[in-house]
Amino acid sequence: MARLPRFFVPGQPLHAIQRGNNREAIFAAPEDYARFLEFLHDGVKRYACAIHAYVLMTNHFHLLVTPAKADSLSKLFQSVGRRYVQYFNFTYKRSGTLWEGRYRAAVIDAEHYLLTCMRYIELNPVRADMVEHPADYPYSSYVANAQGKADPLIAPHSIYRRLAKSDVTRQAAYRQLFRAHLSHVDLESIRDTLHKGWALGNPRFRAKIETLSGRRAAPLPKGRPRRR
Repeated sequence: MARLPRFFVPGQPLHAIQRGNNREAIFAAPEDYARFLEFLHDGVKRYACAIHAYVLMTNHFHLLVTPAKADSLSKLFQSVGRRYVQYFNFTYKRSGTLWEGRYRAAVIDAEHYLLTCMRYIELNPVRADMVEHPADYPYSSYVANAQGKADPLIAPHSIYRRLAKSDVTRQAAYRQLFRAHLSHVDLESIRDTLHKGWALGNPRFRAKIETLSGRRAAPLPKGRPRRR
């Protein structure tokens, strides 16, 4: 089956994920996380991507990112992936691939899902039982978005900024969102669209994305088409 072309709609964020080959670890020490973030920061500046949320897990990482150009995200992943594999293989005296194929990405209806997707990303370590609270995990954007810690990677999205006028009240409003659990429906919708590369949004949003991108944004209806 031919691969569907990547989504690109100007100004529209994407949720992207890259996993280690065979789900193996891609980070083994604190220095690995630091070096990856360094490469990511360099790539973001070079290829014009705005990152709104991220998390680096042991064997994969998530980004919520708005690319400025059609090839910005692919160039970012290529650059960071290549540099990090060279570093990782040299450090651990290994060879061969580190990644499980291409990265996966789903375009996001920012008006309805941006904050939900940010929470999904930053709650990954909690769902994995690595920490009790996202603030306890050092390799995510939570402390930047919720507590105001300086993070050169983070470019706040306009919808995040709408939470409040001042930084302090905005961060408090963002922390308040984490008092409620993500619904099962939201969890499954995010996972399904990310895994299959569809658009995350309602039918109207998906129809808009199909028109703008020139590719399907949702699976075809199951079963035979109805006769007229």
